[in-house]
Amino acid sequence: MEFKKIEYSVKNYVAKVVLNSPKNLNALDESMLDELLLALELIENDDEVKVAVLAGSGNGFSAGGDIKYMYSTLKSGEMEFGDAVKKAGLVAYGIKRLSKPVIAAVHGAVAGAGVNVALACDFCFATEETQFIQAFVKLGLVPDAGGIYLLTRAVGVNKAIELVMTGRPVGADEALTIGMINKVVSADKLEETVYKTAEQLLMSPSIALAGMKALIFESEYKGFQEYLTLEEQLQNKCGATEDFREGVFAFVEKRKANFIGK
Repeated sequence: MEFKKIEYSVKNYVAKVVLNSPKNLNALDESMLDELLLALELIENDDEVKVAVLAGSGNGFSAGGDIKYMYSTLKSGEMEFGDAVKKAGLVAYGIKRLSKPVIAAVHGAVAGAGVNVALACDFCFATEETQFIQAFVKLGLVPDAGGIYLLTRAVGVNKAIELVMTGRPVGADEALTIGMINKVVSADKLEETVYKTAEQLLMSPSIALAGMKALIFESEYKGFQEYLTLEEQLQNKCGATEDFREGVFAFVEKRKANFIGK
């Protein structure tokens, strides 16, 4: 099966999915989201896969949305998100519903929806220089890909409010301290650390692991699907505002945004 935006491989019962669009910092556009949804389906239905690893190529895991594309589209006419917001939510939901453990291996820039897809994974390991940024507020948007739902459960409501409303960067050490991620390692140890955990999971009873994921979902994420419906509605509302246009233009033009609440 041919993928254009991701790399997909299976070796020794581990499926590896690599975001592979480095020219736009592995932006989670519709075509990449479609491929991720297909990859999740393959992983679920393949008895030769017991564990999945999600990583990114190039200088960072994912910058989230493709802001340069948004900028060019806004300049040429009206922009619509299409199904991108819905599909980003489906990717996060699909990871949570997957019966097999998913390990995120992140490095460099992890922004916007990229943060939230990583948060959806069962384990998240980061390199020392990794920066997590809930950048939506800078663009006049709400977090998508299940962002607030996932973040509040990882770090608590008060810290989540701070991170999404300020959009400040969170370094790897702080992310570990507040519970966003599981481990921080040097860049040259990331792959080794990920695969040691994968090997441990491979030696564990897969039916019990699937049961644990099902119980955790029932306990913590039962309302996730309904939440995503509201998230999509609110994101589309924000995407139609003058503040969104101003946020995108300010970001690309490297200046402070002048939001007016319209």
